[in-house]
Amino acid sequence: MEFSTQTNAAPNQIKTAALAVGVFAEGQLTQPAQLLDQTCNGALSRIVKSEFPGKAGTQTLLRNLDGIAAERIILIGLGKQDSYNSKIHANAELAFAKYCIQAQVAEGVSTLASLDYQETGIRQRAQIAATAASQATYHYDATLGKENRNKPAKLKKITQWVSRGDAAQAKLGLQAGQAIGNGMQLTRLLGDLPGNVCTPTYLGQTAKKLSKEFKTLKAEVLGLKQIQDLKMNAFLSVAKGSDEPPAFIVLKYTPPAGKTKTARGKKPYVLVGKGITFDSGGISIKPGANMDEMKYDMCGAASVLGAMRAVAELELNHSVIGVIPACENLPSGRANKPGDVVTSMSGQTIEILNTDAEGRLVLCDALTYVERFKPQAVIDIATLTGACVVALGHVNTGLFSPNDELATQLQTAGRQTNDPAWRLPLDDAYQEQLRSNFADMANIGGPPAGSVTAACFLSRYTKAYDWAHLDIAGTAWRSGKEKGASGRPVPLLIQFLLNQN
Repeated sequence: MEFSTQTNAAPNQIKTAALAVGVFAEGQLTQPAQLLDQTCNGALSRIVKSEFPGKAGTQTLLRNLDGIAAERIILIGLGKQDSYNSKIHANAELAFAKYCIQAQVAEGVSTLASLDYQETGIRQRAQIAATAASQATYHYDATLGKENRNKPAKLKKITQWVSRGDAAQAKLGLQAGQAIGNGMQLTRLLGDLPGNVCTPTYLGQTAKKLSKEFKTLKAEVLGLKQIQDLKMNAFLSVAKGSDEPPAFIVLKYTPPAGKTKTARGKKPYVLVGKGITFDSGGISIKPGANMDEMKYDMCGAASVLGAMRAVAELELNHSVIGVIPACENLPSGRANKPGDVVTSMSGQTIEILNTDAEGRLVLCDALTYVERFKPQAVIDIATLTGACVVALGHVNTGLFSPNDELATQLQTAGRQTNDPAWRLPLDDAYQEQLRSNFADMANIGGPPAGSVTAACFLSRYTKAYDWAHLDIAGTAWRSGKEKGASGRPVPLLIQFLLNQN
């Protein structure tokens, strides 16, 4: 979808198929709505007073208003003005884009980004608007028959009405929001694809396709023999239970020639994504109910690929590297058994007490591998523990880091993009739960503080650099009637990287 700005016409003069204006609770018109109301002799005021109180999440359609050039006016309820925030704004932009799609219009104009609210500028509001609107166009049909596929949406363009003085910053925000939206689209698609389609090989092919689309990306996919040569035995111990070959994917972004000088000498940021393309639990097999959702166990990998796509589209001026250890976790005669001991790439040994705690086994070797890049910081993203869902539900991503500054930067990026994360502890006292009589550590620490001990396990492989872990088990996808990948935490990751510029 295309995004642009409109600065040279008053709201009543804008010729468009659909024009969105906001209304606060108790019938309080926003400034663009007031301008329209003056033109049509108080028609909006009368409608708002009688039948549209402006409750957040509501909307109503008006047509054929005197003096208004737009074919349709969409009144969007914004709730109480003193409670208006970025989340309500994003939902309003999403609702408007969905209306445009349902009405089969090709373009629309929104005035919502022009509305100020606490701790935001026009650039951030425009970014939020573009990210939200782009999500309205996502529709999964990759594995549907032709008769069940939706016709492509006619909506091709949404314009934000802003003041002339705000146009330059708004365009930058729209550009960032569009890139984030495109990255989320890729992340959602990869997550929603079934495990028999989105295999480790498929993830590697996706990385190679991105490197062909963007000259600033270079993909390398290591196969079984190369992984063996690296002695990634923890990763390989998970992969050996499946007939699908593993893939270790490295996707490097180098700033384009015009930005290379400013990037020279800067250490890269590294994103590591868990890529278990299907997780049965292995020998410690999961219950059958809802096991289909374990196709989403590669959403960490999907978010890295989505983020790398956005990074390349935005042409950031510092290097970023995406690393994905990808395999399946299945039961077979070759699969890990509880009680097995494996030696990781770092040389540390691990007693596998539960084969369903496999994510940390593939990640630990990847976290050792990335030491070679001498990174500025490493962020791993993984659907790692059900315990994180118990602790935080489906609102906040779990955030772990021994580095206060890095943790604060990630939390700030999450707040800026409506993609929140909550920091959980990494106290050394939790490490005792990983004690093993037969190896340097066990791969689980028992039921208490399960998400914490999982992060503590990973921390043993990250001593060489600044590191943070994002547990997205509760936020990477939705269950139930609206089942599907969310695209998180691509907004958080890209905002974090943008903030480093």
